[in-house]
Amino acid sequence: MYQTLGKTLFGAVAAVTLFSSAASADTWRAWNIHNDGHPNTAAMDRFAELINDATGGEITMDVFHGGVLGSQPDAIEQVRIGAIEIGNFNLGPIGPMVKEANLVSLPFIFKSVPHMFRVLEGEGGEIIASAMGDAGILPLAWIDAGARSFYAQKAINTPADVEGLKIRVMNNDLYTAMISAMGGNPSPMAFGEVQQALKTGVVDGAENNFPSFKNVGHFEVTTNYSLSEHLIIPECICVNTTKFNALSAEMQAAVRGAAEEAAMFQRELWAVQSEQARKDVEAAGIAVNEVADKGPFQDAMASVYEDYLSANPDMRALVEIAQATE
Repeated sequence: MYQTLGKTLFGAVAAVTLFSSAASADTWRAWNIHNDGHPNTAAMDRFAELINDATGGEITMDVFHGGVLGSQPDAIEQVRIGAIEIGNFNLGPIGPMVKEANLVSLPFIFKSVPHMFRVLEGEGGEIIASAMGDAGILPLAWIDAGARSFYAQKAINTPADVEGLKIRVMNNDLYTAMISAMGGNPSPMAFGEVQQALKTGVVDGAENNFPSFKNVGHFEVTTNYSLSEHLIIPECICVNTTKFNALSAEMQAAVRGAAEEAAMFQRELWAVQSEQARKDVEAAGIAVNEVADKGPFQDAMASVYEDYLSANPDMRALVEIAQATE
């Protein structure tokens, strides 16, 4: 009888424990602007699987792709205040909110994509992550968004090659200053207008990464893609700081580990997609120009950096950390 009673009590306790665990399970919502076929979409779906496994089902995640929960600025604010728990964001729009994040928008601050990751995974990244966390949007892992390079009707191998050209850039003072410093004419415009502007000669060139250059058809209305890699703006998998800090240390480690594994998966997919995009545009007749020496471009940015650091003197140390990173 005692044995039977013991089994009964054990079963009841197990059932209560299981019920309590299920009842305490937390479902997070995650924002992603990309659609099916994009590396970030696959990575965010992988993150949802990993976070469920890593936390034993205590945290599950519903990922909303295609920006259905709002625009990127809206989603950044929603994560910051906790209306959404997770977001896959580009650091560009976070710069106006967190000045440390604006480091990545400085032209030629990074020597290459691997160099960018070395900066972000070192002291520089710790400073940026801490500042973002204080703003309510804590990076769990950094992901790849490629390097932006120039494309035009001629090769751009030195700053002198930009002189006199009308170049479309994103609407950011740092980007317009970059073109002006090389003697070009910056032309901020909406991304959707670039194809026609290139076709009709309203602009002479533009800049973006290989997948975007290929996927939106800009390769159809230009002839040269030059690997200047002047802007290397990463993305992050970010979490609401308050939500993350409320977790136990073990759960925090599980969530961060799942994000880091998903980020590595994204980087692998991005590399494959970017290489394929390059092959596709080369096969279509685009001349891809390797820039042998980026030094002259970096030298041309002296006035851009001088103006920026004069206006933001407290950013000098972070800039120096990035520049000193091997």
